[in-house]
Amino acid sequence: MQTRREFIRLWATAICLTVTGRAQTASKTNPPPESRVDINHASMDALMKVPGMTRSWAGRIVRFRPYRIKSDLVDHGVVTSEVYARIKNYIIAHRGEQ
Repeated sequence: MQTRREFIRLWATAICLTVTGRAQTASKTNPPPESRVDINHASMDALMKVPGMTRSWAGRIVRFRPYRIKSDLVDHGVVTSEVYARIKNYIIAHRGEQ
């Protein structure tokens, strides 16, 4: 009986930690839309401010412009899916002049 109670207590603790961890992660990975970097118009310096971005990936983004949608980065082989997963919440692809 004691083992079952300990198991339930550990399980409840794990659920609570998972839920609170997701809430904190969501707020860190979803910046407001106005603070996202436009991959069609941003300078190298602006792209380098994106968390997870390297100079090499930023250079490739600039070199292969323009993009219709931000997932074009993966679809056209500009960045890997792992890189895209790191940066996708921080970028946007505006078309036209800005």
